[in-house]
Amino acid sequence: MTRSLGGISFALTLLLYSSVQATTSISHVYIVYLGANRLQNAALASRHHLHLLSKVFTSKEDAGRSMLYSYTYGFSGFSAKLNSTQAASLAKMNQVITVFKSRSLKLHTTRSWDFLGLTVDNTGHTPPPQLAYGSDVIVGVFDTGLFSISISSLFQSSLNLKICYFRLGIWPESESFKEPPEAKPIPSSWKGKCVGGDVRCNRKLIGARFYLKGFEEAYGEVDRTRDREYRSPRDRLGHGTHTASTAVGSVVSIVSGFAGGVARGGAPSARLAVYKTCWGKDFEGVCTEADILAAFDDAVRDGVDVISASFGSSPPLTPFFESSADVGAFHAAERGISVVFSGGNDGPDPGLVQNVAPWAVSVAASTMDRSFPTNIVIDGGFTLTGQSLVSQEIIGTLALATTYFDGGVCKWENWLEKLANKKIILCFASLGPVQFIEEAQAAAIRANASALIFAASPTKQLVEEVDKVPTVRVDIISGTRIRNYLARSPTVPVVKVGPSKTVIGEITAPAVAYFSSRGPSSLSPDILKPDITAPGIGILGAWPPKTPPTLLPGDHRSVEWNFQSGTSMSCPHVAGVMALLQSAHPDWSPAAIRSAIMTTAGTRDTSNDLILSGGSMKPTDPFDIGAGQINPLKAMDPGLVYNTKTEDYVLFLCNIGYTDQQIKSMLLLHSESSTTCLPSHSYRTNADFNYPSITIPSLRFTRTIKRTVSNVGPNKNTVFFVDIVRPVGVEVEVWPRILVFSKCQQEHSYYVTFTPTKTSSGRYVFGEIIWTNGFHQVRSPLVVCLSNSGFVAK
Repeated sequence: MTRSLGGISFALTLLLYSSVQATTSISHVYIVYLGANRLQNAALASRHHLHLLSKVFTSKEDAGRSMLYSYTYGFSGFSAKLNSTQAASLAKMNQVITVFKSRSLKLHTTRSWDFLGLTVDNTGHTPPPQLAYGSDVIVGVFDTGLFSISISSLFQSSLNLKICYFRLGIWPESESFKEPPEAKPIPSSWKGKCVGGDVRCNRKLIGARFYLKGFEEAYGEVDRTRDREYRSPRDRLGHGTHTASTAVGSVVSIVSGFAGGVARGGAPSARLAVYKTCWGKDFEGVCTEADILAAFDDAVRDGVDVISASFGSSPPLTPFFESSADVGAFHAAERGISVVFSGGNDGPDPGLVQNVAPWAVSVAASTMDRSFPTNIVIDGGFTLTGQSLVSQEIIGTLALATTYFDGGVCKWENWLEKLANKKIILCFASLGPVQFIEEAQAAAIRANASALIFAASPTKQLVEEVDKVPTVRVDIISGTRIRNYLARSPTVPVVKVGPSKTVIGEITAPAVAYFSSRGPSSLSPDILKPDITAPGIGILGAWPPKTPPTLLPGDHRSVEWNFQSGTSMSCPHVAGVMALLQSAHPDWSPAAIRSAIMTTAGTRDTSNDLILSGGSMKPTDPFDIGAGQINPLKAMDPGLVYNTKTEDYVLFLCNIGYTDQQIKSMLLLHSESSTTCLPSHSYRTNADFNYPSITIPSLRFTRTIKRTVSNVGPNKNTVFFVDIVRPVGVEVEVWPRILVFSKCQQEHSYYVTFTPTKTSSGRYVFGEIIWTNGFHQVRSPLVVCLSNSGFVAK
């Protein structure tokens, strides 16, 4: 999801219209979910859906006009215009699992791959993983479409992996999406296609679709004049092009300007399929859930291997299987497709993480070790350093915001109608307050200032943004020094700003972005979310040249690369790593891939200290970073993995209230015994779900949970020993303490017993379990909420 940091706010709204018996009733678009699809014939499934829908209409013709989509492959269901009475009637039918109104969702919006350890240096005997793997993988992107110009080397095809993106489309002429000469044939498993006359596919960009029915039902026909939107998979807002290039962009040797060098995606050889589910409306990205589910259905049918989707809805979260993300991701994972979502941009307050289903990966956002120091020289002698992207020196006179804005509050509406020609204005985020730097920039533009110096907490500054007005970020201390200098100066100071430099490795990283949504999960607190963190600040990616970099009024610049920040940007980093893992280990399940990513993640920064939490100067905990910062090279060889079986999902579904019959309908493959909710299920939590992390949301007495690991290391004969970092106030015992493996894929279970040793009420404490054989370290975060106040610990 891309936050409105770069001037773009993405809201996805799906209203499901329905009319029951009275055509004057208020109708919305509803989604009717029926579970797994066992009918092999799409036409039969569609007729079944129409027959079901006809039961709440006076005629089959009326029902047919009401239906938007029939979902017939990845899962069974349909979306239709219904009123509340019709929706309630359908919900009571035995074969219907859930009926829910489509909601508004938000899109959460290169050095990053070098920082993660994936280089494209091919001078050695063994090619690096980014070049060795991926051509057999297809990545699907759900987004705003695709832009294709001179960034196409970002998307070379040497891997047959198929990555799918659900977003705002793509710009197909970008060099990131051009077909390289050495591209291999498209995988025979691919069944997708390119739809829309203005997008041509090749052996890199192998699929492009778009979905409009839900959007136009909610908002009317796409306004090509006002929104300049393309009625095709082509990208207008830039979000889809950017994220696709981040995940699977081909290698581009030269990128001029800031952050220049070699640009590429995480799996530059993987294939790309784009599913445009989000549309520009009033400079915002809007996506409807009916369209999103149609994209999921097609992506599963087309044969993608990985799905990357950067959208969600802020809490309160709807129950599982009452959202398009939960339904689509569940059935994709059931068919062996890894799904990764952005975790949201609602941080730093706790409990606001999104996309928390255990069958998909939720990603936080963190920083890199790249900086852009910019000198501020006042009167030729007083020098400070800020951060900016100023390409050439700017000279002006220094001015306080109080001269041009009421109360010194740098906001558009506070302008005092005085022009600040050739002035460099000093603004403080603390006055007003000014929550986002874009507010101060808009105010400076209105006053016609030459540049802006913006003073704010360093933990909340996003340096790598393409500014409409030149902006230097400084901390409050530096801002105060500048203000005091101006107050003491007998004359108006002259200021020289920039130009900025690009510096690598001089700042400590990663640190979690302040806006990155934090756990615990408000829907399933016994499953740790987010799962992982990845670079999401100032990510340089491909951009449509017909779209200005900020989308701010008056911005008419044309760029082919742009910086963006948000969990929308960290999400495709994980998708790219998933593509590499899928190519290197084609027999791994989505759960095994998730496990490899989580158990090899790091919790230390480049100074070997604990990763810091943005929005504060305190060390992170698992609610900030999940298992930690993604480490692609270690994930290739994790040693052990936590696989998820049908029994785990049955336990989860039983615990959240679904019946035996409903669970049988939801699972594609099952036996009678595997879908039965035992009486004991009502007393169990999902802490026993075989997840790579362990979370106990309420520890009052001694509690024992079980985990099972599989040997996927290079040696079939290996012995793992356990090391425990105990949470404060909790005794942790693991049995057995030694796991002996004698063959590959062999499984062993172990048990973890938690006993509170102090009294506390609702306090979270953290630790970890590490299994090691001398080469591999398989680490699982421990999250325990002590809730034993009034109880006696045993």
